[in-house]
Amino acid sequence: MKNAYRTVGVLLLGLVLTPLGGCASSPTQESSGQYVNDAAITSKVKTKLLEDAYLKAFQIHVETYKGTVLLSGFVNRPSEVRRATRIGQSVEGVRTVKNDLILKGTLNSSSS
Repeated sequence: MKNAYRTVGVLLLGLVLTPLGGCASSPTQESSGQYVNDAAITSKVKTKLLEDAYLKAFQIHVETYKGTVLLSGFVNRPSEVRRATRIGQSVEGVRTVKNDLILKGTLNSSSS
């Protein structure tokens, strides 16, 4: 009887702990907690960009994955690229900023 209770206890423990394995992160997938942290970082960076008098007019897209912030969109001057990078780096929790902002004047205007 004692062994039966022990077996049931082990099985129940296994059932309880199994779903927790899905919350762990991997190199290609975020954990639930990391996703929430990244969403908060994205929100803070977007807010700071919108509060900036020079950058609020631009549509700068912000994505965050495991603390790395990706900035994309179009701006007019190199100084705006640098400014957006500094703003992203100023947010707590940001590990690095990858800046893919494109200067509007550098676009290739040839079309097929």
